[in-house]
Amino acid sequence: MPKKKGSIALPLEKEEILKDYRLAYQSRQASLIGRREVLSGKAKFGIFGDGKEIPQLAIAHAFQKGDWRSGYYRDQTWMFMLNAMSIQEFFAQLYAHADTTYDPASMGRQMNAHFATRHLYPNGTWKSQTQLYNTSADISPTGGQMPRSVGLAYASVLYRNIKELQNEKDFSINGNEVTFVTIGNASAAEGLFWESVNAIGVLKAPAVISIYDDGYGISVPNDYQMTKGNIGKLLKGFERENDSGFNLYSVPAWDYPALLETYQNATDAARENHIPALVHVFDVTQPQGHSTSGSHERYKSAERLKWEEEFDGLKKMREWMIKERFVTSGELDSVEKADYESVEGFRKAAWEAYLSPITEERNQLMDMFDELASSSNHASELQMLKERLSSLPSYTRRDVHIFAHEALRILYDESHPTKQILSAWKFDYDKINAERYGSHLYSGTAMNVSEVKPIYSDNSPTMFGFEVINAAFDLALEREPRLVAFGEDVGKLGDVNQGFKGMQEKYGELRVTDTGIREATILGQAIGLGMRGLRPIAEIQYLDYVLYALQTMSDDLATLYWRTAGGQKSPVIVRTRGHRLEGIWHAGSPMSGLMNLTRGMYVLVPRDMTRAAGFYNTLLQADEPAIVVEVLNGYRVKERLPDNIGEITVPLGVPEIIRNGKDVTVVTYGACCRIVMDAANKLSKFNIDVEVIDVQSLMPFDVHHHILESLKKTNRILFVDEDVPGGITAYMMQEVIEKQGGYFHLDSPAKTLSAKAHRPAYGSDGDYWSKPSAESVFDAVYEMMNEVDPALYPKIF
Repeated sequence: MPKKKGSIALPLEKEEILKDYRLAYQSRQASLIGRREVLSGKAKFGIFGDGKEIPQLAIAHAFQKGDWRSGYYRDQTWMFMLNAMSIQEFFAQLYAHADTTYDPASMGRQMNAHFATRHLYPNGTWKSQTQLYNTSADISPTGGQMPRSVGLAYASVLYRNIKELQNEKDFSINGNEVTFVTIGNASAAEGLFWESVNAIGVLKAPAVISIYDDGYGISVPNDYQMTKGNIGKLLKGFERENDSGFNLYSVPAWDYPALLETYQNATDAARENHIPALVHVFDVTQPQGHSTSGSHERYKSAERLKWEEEFDGLKKMREWMIKERFVTSGELDSVEKADYESVEGFRKAAWEAYLSPITEERNQLMDMFDELASSSNHASELQMLKERLSSLPSYTRRDVHIFAHEALRILYDESHPTKQILSAWKFDYDKINAERYGSHLYSGTAMNVSEVKPIYSDNSPTMFGFEVINAAFDLALEREPRLVAFGEDVGKLGDVNQGFKGMQEKYGELRVTDTGIREATILGQAIGLGMRGLRPIAEIQYLDYVLYALQTMSDDLATLYWRTAGGQKSPVIVRTRGHRLEGIWHAGSPMSGLMNLTRGMYVLVPRDMTRAAGFYNTLLQADEPAIVVEVLNGYRVKERLPDNIGEITVPLGVPEIIRNGKDVTVVTYGACCRIVMDAANKLSKFNIDVEVIDVQSLMPFDVHHHILESLKKTNRILFVDEDVPGGITAYMMQEVIEKQGGYFHLDSPAKTLSAKAHRPAYGSDGDYWSKPSAESVFDAVYEMMNEVDPALYPKIF
């Protein structure tokens, strides 16, 4: 184990040093008490920052208003020092207090030590970020904080260098903001870490990335985590030379003076010159092990445990302060006692605030039990139920609801006025709590954008689809200076299908930008930029490639507004294209996986470029994240350019009837629209009149029930797409048949036609026998009509 180095001169006064120590000590007590609360059953799970207090003191000293944090669940000391979370709020989150007054970070939705600044006013507008200590909302997946840090840091580059953004003072002061990133040594083995570090280096974005190295990933030591067993050695290739790369630092977690100096130097270079930094903080300890789920005594040797006790940063700082004569041991004993009592007081206040409303709700229920028992044939059962509820040592709203449900089951055979009151109370209680935990999945702003239909005149030209979308992007970039677009081949080439052709030359490299092949951090770049007030369009070149970014899209972007209960947003537009090309990994349509993993985002599937342009215009007037899947084989299809291409909007959740009919309703979207229309024309020659509906928007889906109205007319329905069986066709069927009540209007079973279960095979023949075709749609509809009237529609095959 390394020996302690000599001290360096300090810029801090001893009063400030003592204040730092006391804050670190309070944080340690919060960790110890928090573990106790979990093990006593008052909280579900605990994960804490004990052992990492001293590096966080140094980070907090370097952190300024306007700066950003993208960290993880070990950063409590840092948050306490900036008052970005109070100790009482820390315990409120541990208890899952579902009220933003007490847990402003997540309203009880996240486990403890998941931090977030509330950036939005209740009406959804931005607060001034330059007046705040900004922390992006944490997620639990290891390494998940890394992709968004790319965009958070890169935003400072854009704010400093794009002239039109110079007056956005609520978001940046000359791009001086630094993004501080923290990650554990084991999580640094994740691919997201390396992709993000590389992207930050390429973008020359001002980030200070800290790796807390405690030698383990839960029970697995570094030798199994890293080549050479040392992340610091592997980072050497990123070291700065020839105006490119990172400033590298390595510092022990117990050396308070060295930590202060390290973070001041790293931050100054990042803030002034946009030179990113990597800080390897080694010799970190974990006094309580990884979390409350186990004990580190099970996997650490006695020697290691002894070393951790000796090199505990809090202990080392205490020894150093006494040695330097800043304070005596007796004085520290006195303030530590007071600080422990203070933390315990915060815990008690948090617990009482959490339990008080639940106790009131429990008491309301028990009063109803008494009222019911006074005249019920089940009085003894109700009395026993009340006694069981009142004797619970701790209780939750779940317990209250379960007991109300049980009481109503007991009273199933009775009619009693108070029973009706109880039933209504339970209904309201259920509704209130569903809202308490389920609100803010969407802000709804996109649903409020008014529709503007395309206007055509005699002078409206006919052109290729890519030229239509190109014209729309040109006008969007012109009117919205915060709009930036980036992705593989988006810049100089103007994207592989020319949608951004000429835009980089016109608007500059910072507004229309090429990136490397790095889908996860293309998305992360967009998330961070969106959080900092910009309007990013992140292009993922093909729909199949979205899988590289799907974890970040699902865990971070899609949940952001919900997991902060409306406290943070990032209005990212993910642009991609797909469905039909050639080959297994260029013709996929993984729509059900995409949609079901990104609830919290909108999923839009325009059938042509005019409607794609309309969706982009709609989204740019709103503040919600979405993915737009353009039809890959639509760029060379001719369309008329609307005279108002820059103003048209397409409403979300509103299907369009693209062919009227009376016999069968066929519901589809995207590239399949052309195929279904072809089949419908063939069927018309057999006197089968098909109504074709393009859903246009998968999430939200048919909010006005237009498909149901079609089904009321035809009484038969077929759902078609090129996702796997049981995918989006099953989703659409559930929406119409179950949720809209379409079942009651069926004269024939509802049917689905999807692609095969395997991936699409290469070539035209492979595509034909892998996905729906005009012929397979024809057969499916004709079979339905044959069942209705075999004489009129005899079997063909």
